[in-house]
Amino acid sequence: MWLVTTFGYFSIVQKNSDRGAGTLTVRARLRKDLELLKQKYLPTLGPIESRGGVDYPYRAKAPREDLAKAFAQAIMDLTYSNFKAEVALQLGHRREDLYNDVWMALRKLQTLEASASLPAPAQPPVHSPKPDRVP
Repeated sequence: MWLVTTFGYFSIVQKNSDRGAGTLTVRARLRKDLELLKQKYLPTLGPIESRGGVDYPYRAKAPREDLAKAFAQAIMDLTYSNFKAEVALQLGHRREDLYNDVWMALRKLQTLEASASLPAPAQPPVHSPKPDRVP
């Protein structure tokens, strides 16, 4: 699951090591995003690990229930009327520009959906060739 918020961008997955432990792995591209998540909403987030050569270099484990409550609280705290403007205030204009790029890319879903719902162009009828007549 991807979560794009005013305090960070997260990829949340269940790794094999999470199974049976009741945890999920929260991954981020920036350490700061995980630090803000922990500070604002998720004090039970585990130690932040750093790994080179992987898609998300920062990751930490959190109890599944605590993670659900943390993002539920983030929703309860929501007061802004414009997400991208709030991102600019909280994380800066560079992050806002990147989020806008994501918005533009995902906006293509509307175009794809609209074009998929249009009727297909009419096809000319297929005629089988007539056999030659013998006089």
